Amino acid sequence: MAARLTGQSVDRVEGPRLLRGEGRFTGNIRHPDLLHTAFVRSTMAHADILSIDTAEAKAIPGVVAVFSNDDFTGVVNPINIVGPPELLGSPFTALASGKVRTVGEPIAIVVARSRQAAADGAASVAVEYESLPAVVDMHDASAPDAPLLFEELGTNVVYETAQSWGDDIDQTFADADHVFTRTFTQHRFGHAPLEGRVMVASYTPSDGRLEIEIATKRPHAVKLNLAGLLSIPFQNIRVRTGDIGGAFGSKGQVGREDISVAAAAKMLGATVQWTEDRTENLQMAGHAREEDLTVEVAVKSDGTLLGIRADMVMDQGAYPMPPYPSSLFCNLVKMLIPNAYRLEAYAFRGRVVATNKCSYIAYRGPWAAETWVRERMLDEIAAALGIDRVEIRRRNLIDEDQPTKMITGPTVSGITARQTLDRAVELMGLNGFSAQQAAARAEGRLLGLGFATFIEIAPGPPDFAQSAGFDLRGELTWARLEPTGDLTIASCQSPHGQGHETTIAQVAADELGVSLDRVRIVFGDTDSTPFTVLGTGGSRASMMGAGAAMAAAAEVKAKVLAIAAEQLEANPADLEIADGNISVRGTPGHGVPLAAIAQQAWFAPSSLPQGMDQGIEVTVEYRTPPGGWASATHCCWVEIDPDTGEITIPRYLVVEDCGEMIHPAIVDGQIQGGVAQGIAAVLFERHFYDEDGNLLTASLADYLVPSAAEMPVIEVEHLKVEPLHDADWRGVGEGGLIGAPAAVTNAVADAVRHLGISIDEQYLPPRRMRELLANVG
Repeated sequence: MAARLTGQSVDRVEGPRLLRGEGRFTGNIRHPDLLHTAFVRSTMAHADILSIDTAEAKAIPGVVAVFSNDDFTGVVNPINIVGPPELLGSPFTALASGKVRTVGEPIAIVVARSRQAAADGAASVAVEYESLPAVVDMHDASAPDAPLLFEELGTNVVYETAQSWGDDIDQTFADADHVFTRTFTQHRFGHAPLEGRVMVASYTPSDGRLEIEIATKRPHAVKLNLAGLLSIPFQNIRVRTGDIGGAFGSKGQVGREDISVAAAAKMLGATVQWTEDRTENLQMAGHAREEDLTVEVAVKSDGTLLGIRADMVMDQGAYPMPPYPSSLFCNLVKMLIPNAYRLEAYAFRGRVVATNKCSYIAYRGPWAAETWVRERMLDEIAAALGIDRVEIRRRNLIDEDQPTKMITGPTVSGITARQTLDRAVELMGLNGFSAQQAAARAEGRLLGLGFATFIEIAPGPPDFAQSAGFDLRGELTWARLEPTGDLTIASCQSPHGQGHETTIAQVAADELGVSLDRVRIVFGDTDSTPFTVLGTGGSRASMMGAGAAMAAAAEVKAKVLAIAAEQLEANPADLEIADGNISVRGTPGHGVPLAAIAQQAWFAPSSLPQGMDQGIEVTVEYRTPPGGWASATHCCWVEIDPDTGEITIPRYLVVEDCGEMIHPAIVDGQIQGGVAQGIAAVLFERHFYDEDGNLLTASLADYLVPSAAEMPVIEVEHLKVEPLHDADWRGVGEGGLIGAPAAVTNAVADAVRHLGISIDEQYLPPRRMRELLANVG
């Protein structure tokens, strides 16, 4: 009998293809008569467009067409973002119409027979502007007299929410022994995937078909949006995606460039390609974070948390990027600030503000500010009250055997946050570190140790989606047993480096009882996968994607055993499938090959058991099971050079519980990659704008993405716990980037607290640390 695949770090199915340079990347697609595009982009952050002169561009050899918004009238509908009733929005167009509101905004698209001709054409388009005052600070944008991005709204504050839970918040604070207040600044940074955005659109006028090949993790969402925006029948659009060179959230939206390229293909009846360059990617592909949170915490003298008030301001940039409203990110932070901690009362106020900057979009754990501000606050409260940092967490963490409720509503069950903390304390040598820190200070060296304990939605419990304001009860999967005995699974997931072709196949192969090479995972094609606008995201792939595949394989198996039972004159419950052979349990030598049953199902349907249709195909809606929370504690050691301000990380440890692991090496890789991005967010990466709204970090010479040489060895320890159900494979895609900024900044705060330095910001490059150290008096 073959060894179980699930739980093993098997060779990745997609590995050979990628390692040999045979990946199916959209940018490598070569079509006959392929046309290329380049965008004319705004050089102003806020201005009226007085004129667009395309005559010179159209005269360049190889240029086929130049389109501005006027040319798209009647072809491309305005973009409307659907959100909660409180969300203010104004329709906007794929190409700028009359006004630009951010540097890099697309104004026109040039289509040519080569990329060089397209670029030359774009450089030749003359745009005349009348400058308007730019507003680049979200607090300035909130002022009553601030320049307005959308005059018809009468404000730059496009969303406001205020909500409270539990006991009366004012009374809770009045009864507290202590109230602590801090304001934390979360800076703006970007995704910087290895592969930028890329798209090929092909339109056939004779049948009105639009074929899209695109680097996206949500092909059905692209199809749905393009159908509405281009007035093309939904069934006439096909969207496909192959291999993707990273995304981290940036390839889950439908960009204005995507819409424009598809419109150009429709208008020309041609095949048109756009490949984003690095400046475009950094400038317009979407930015992340940039929130300020003022947090008030009411506590007892023993460190017991009573209540939290949080006031958040978030900078959405000039435009939301379809299909998701910017209110979504604010509301996720709102819901998750309490996290795994007990509270008697909680109140949240949030505002989303429009500024003349790039759009705010999802980035690996887009709610991560909740963990950062809460874990920073816990350390500051512990220091002020003279309580051990570990003890204040132990005292307040939910540690229930039975399900309970987060104060904001979602069910919390099966979490092990406290256990990860306890195990981390065993491994980190906390007592010994105190002595090392004291000795280092005597030598003029600054050492610090920080940690963060949290739970993440991975993908969350069954009631999480509705608690967050949307309806998402499960995941669909199609499965078919081929006449050869091979299994095809059509998954909603569209991987972009996570190894889903391997992990989903492992689970399905084990369930059916076949080898890994007999399972094929189909993904990323709207013509052959179940409809979903979510695709890959929210750490759903393991529990929901693999869980759905397991459920589908189980239904295929049940049909196979029903057919085989008649041949073997046995009860289906007594049969098993091992290595593709069906036999009575305990007598593997007397059986029937799976392929023979498959052929009978397809080619001799009259011989099938009564009520069974020809072939073996199933559709499964796998409902979200209980649990769905991953738990973790991150520990970070830092040393700060007091002369240069450079922060080094000699050790980094993660103790986590993600349930069972399908592929341990992939799990560790996901955690380590997320931690690397979290460290980079604190020490390296930040987007800067000047007062006129110009992005100063539009190249990798200015936007600092670290290499592997700057990263520490990241240790990962997994808790071994009893599974909550038969698909207890919780996601780990976002936890690394959620926990790392809190652990790193807590470590820095620990290193400099004795100097009276307060760490209220997340971006701590050497220059900033030198400034903080220079102010020590």
